[in-house]
Amino acid sequence: MRVSEAAALALATRLLEEHGAPRDHAALQARVLVTAEMKGHASHGLYRLPRLVERITRGVVDPQTKGTQRWRADAVLEVEGSAGFGPVVAMAAIERLAPHIPDLGIGLIAVRNANHLGMLAHYVEAIAAMGLVGIALSSSEALVHPFGGTQAMLGTNPIAIGVPTAEDPFVLDLATSIVPMGRIHHHAATGRPIPEGWARDATGKPTTDPRRAKAGAIAPFGGAKGYGLGIAIELLVAALAGSALAPEVHGTLDSQSPCNKGDVFILIEPSLAPGLPAQLSAYLDAVRASPSEVAGEPIRVPGDRARQRRAAASRNGFEIDQRLWDDLNALSPSRVLAFEGQRS
Repeated sequence: MRVSEAAALALATRLLEEHGAPRDHAALQARVLVTAEMKGHASHGLYRLPRLVERITRGVVDPQTKGTQRWRADAVLEVEGSAGFGPVVAMAAIERLAPHIPDLGIGLIAVRNANHLGMLAHYVEAIAAMGLVGIALSSSEALVHPFGGTQAMLGTNPIAIGVPTAEDPFVLDLATSIVPMGRIHHHAATGRPIPEGWARDATGKPTTDPRRAKAGAIAPFGGAKGYGLGIAIELLVAALAGSALAPEVHGTLDSQSPCNKGDVFILIEPSLAPGLPAQLSAYLDAVRASPSEVAGEPIRVPGDRARQRRAAASRNGFEIDQRLWDDLNALSPSRVLAFEGQRS
């Protein structure tokens, strides 16, 4: 079925409010999920909302907190997430640090014990909208096997980079695994096999069955290079945030465990060289205009496809599984009360 941006935001926001989230917290968390849907990344979208509601119900998410912030140094903001919504904790810290960046030049946020962030693009886009360069790093459960290995030892450990230009910001957002584990879960939920090379099962054997892959390990992207970047992010996040390493991390894919992964955000004042934003935009346009190996298929730079999908979804809505939409509506206490009233 096709739903509008407004309808999806209204449902997700209402559902979170009904489960104890303040309006602004609910709206921000809903926005992150719905935007992922609009960009074509359903694995980070509304599919995660029933689990999030269950985590609130079980008491492993506190929908009301923004976490606790303290200055560890002049340019380092340390955040205890206190089981808050990942987007709420992260954006509160970013908004606290950003006004200091013109004086500091660069600043860092280290977060531990907040819940899942969703797509990291959301945060670097927000930082770029402030006129700053943004870098975001996050960790997860052990879901990825080392290059040449078969057992999950690393997180998917995504990285995002946002750079303001004279036009739309440049935004790179990628996991260091060949796909996020959320994509595997989404395939399992929709009954679709996964491509060869994505994952191994619990015994270490290659598999195309997403249910077996959920209990196994995902491949790093790009072989040894993706593995190297992934393990570097693993160590960086743990060293800066004081969070657990992948084999001891839990809480981003289950409904009962407190989340103890880490997140790092770096905010940087860009050069004030005259005309630099226009130069950056012109360079990206030159990349787009460079020769394509496929006739009629233009070159894209990171972020272009997601931006185009979001614009189309804003105009025309986006596709969502009818069962998921029905399940989300069924989670609403107000809907249950309405049904009970109709039966009485």
